[in-house]
Amino acid sequence: MQVVDYRTGARADAEPALVLASQGELEREPLTPGRELAYTLGERHCAGAIDDEEHLPCVAPAAPYCELHDSTWVCAKCTGTCLKREMDCHTDHVIYLAAFAPATFKVGVTGRSDPAIRLREQGADRGAVVGRVADGRIARELEAEIAATTPLPDSVRVATKVEGMGLGVDERAWERLLEGFDVETTYDFEYGLGLDTAPIPDTFAAGTVLGTKGRVLVVERSGGRFAVDMRSLVGYELEPGAETRALQSNLGSFG
Repeated sequence: MQVVDYRTGARADAEPALVLASQGELEREPLTPGRELAYTLGERHCAGAIDDEEHLPCVAPAAPYCELHDSTWVCAKCTGTCLKREMDCHTDHVIYLAAFAPATFKVGVTGRSDPAIRLREQGADRGAVVGRVADGRIARELEAEIAATTPLPDSVRVATKVEGMGLGVDERAWERLLEGFDVETTYDFEYGLGLDTAPIPDTFAAGTVLGTKGRVLVVERSGGRFAVDMRSLVGYELEPGAETRALQSNLGSFG
């Protein structure tokens, strides 16, 4: 059984889950709060591809995907000059700002009709719609302009997001940022993790699920709380039963 994908649960009608494959068949391992995971990570190799709810396996050693199966979204690299043979992002797009506790901010764009879904996919603590345009080309041009003329990046590392978990957003810094934009709508997200300190980054699939925040899975195990980037699990073969290696139980132990 191999981890071949994951779901963040950002949509109201979907729950977070790991997508598992065995002999071409797909199943989901729910990641709802209170769920007990008990797997040991085995070998890791390419996760292959999913085609109409069927898994197409690949034994290439590259992970999470080999060159053949790496489906990087080309639009993520677009700055207004289309990288596809033909531009196809002709629907309305939104330019948004996202805040990650305590004071990391970014600019982004989405073609989703509900921008909150994209913000929750990223694990944002706050969000604001600052523009609506006719297509993706214009949106990417504006995003690139904002990123070039302000301190705002267009991406934030998962490690940075984890470091801020358990902290609140610096509201004064967020409000000062918004003063420079024509804000249409703002969002305030809660993920119900109940953290008062940042969880410890690690990669495993065992413990009691506390919840998810974007693509970060938070679990409690051996007296500690841990943050697992679900993308770091993709490609691993899972074996039943939790591994027995010692885990760091608290950040203070690092000295």
